[in-house]
Amino acid sequence: MEWQPEKLDDQAYLAAGDPSGLLPAVASSGAQVRTAYRSAVEASAGVVAADGRPRAIVVAGMGASGIAGDVLAAVCGPGAPVPISTVRGYRLPGWVGAADLVMAVSRNGDTEETLALAAEAARRGCRLLAVGGRSSPLAALATQTGSPFVPVVPVGQQRTTLWSLAVPLIVAAASLGLAQADAGLFESVAKRLEEVAHRCRPSSESFINPGKTLAEELAESIPMVWGTSQLTMVAAYRLACQLGENARYPALWGEIPETGHNQIGALDGPLAQRDIFADSPSRSLRLVILRDTEEHPAVARRRQVSLRLAQDRGVPVSEIAAEGLHPLERLATLICLLDYAAVYLALGYGIDPAPVSAITELKTRIGQ
Repeated sequence: MEWQPEKLDDQAYLAAGDPSGLLPAVASSGAQVRTAYRSAVEASAGVVAADGRPRAIVVAGMGASGIAGDVLAAVCGPGAPVPISTVRGYRLPGWVGAADLVMAVSRNGDTEETLALAAEAARRGCRLLAVGGRSSPLAALATQTGSPFVPVVPVGQQRTTLWSLAVPLIVAAASLGLAQADAGLFESVAKRLEEVAHRCRPSSESFINPGKTLAEELAESIPMVWGTSQLTMVAAYRLACQLGENARYPALWGEIPETGHNQIGALDGPLAQRDIFADSPSRSLRLVILRDTEEHPAVARRRQVSLRLAQDRGVPVSEIAAEGLHPLERLATLICLLDYAAVYLALGYGIDPAPVSAITELKTRIGQ
């Protein structure tokens, strides 16, 4: 597949290459936040606080549903008085019990792993909050156990509905006093997402469009995406996932300072070397640093030194700063930009970003 950056400014090409409408879906992020907040309030997600604060919160989810748990932990922050973890698999940790709250998240409400975890949580007597599709097995389980259930309308690709899944969790956490989040915050986040969507819209040309610009920087590279905080590390992981699904493109991800103990070694490896005399461009490393406004001073120092190490070796660097005051604002605006870049990267390679045949084949073979 050949990288064709000029196609990113061809409106007819973008429309034809994205028949499932992933670009419009990313643009709907602000609307998702508003709708999800209303749904969470109407479903009384805050009722999870009726019995007081739990010992711990476990989010059960796969794919975007699992990332919703990571978003929750990042928004509550490292100072949260309750540990928040995400389980991606079939078994709850042995320590999870009746003193804990399990948030089961599945966009369609039928994810095999999530249903197994929710059923196990019910057997152990855990408090349960379910977020998923109406009239689904997960909804039935919530009804059976008398647990609050927040419905999600399953429209489009699951990977584009992150905010429909994450917002109800944040509403519940706010009722427990774990996050500062009210109607005003969610409206502010929605407006910021609409501002990002305006800057990254398909009709905006590449030289002023941050989503297209990042896609061009990522093209023909092997990205190492590093966050400088728990919050931006979640965004780094999200970008790696979106690149894999939308653009069929691999990426490394991590968080400073941990990356300084392992991934930084790649700066001295074969993929960091560039042959400027080659007939065709060779794929080599690009360091992508996602900066947060709240960095530990030691992390800021390591970020600066890492950047210089990369530049000294001729490895190109992209730096992107999160925008906003509240953690949810910063994380949402950053993820929205990265989501756009992943879709634009796919389209620049002539890839329809919606269908992922390998995932479909995997599920088919498992079901046989």
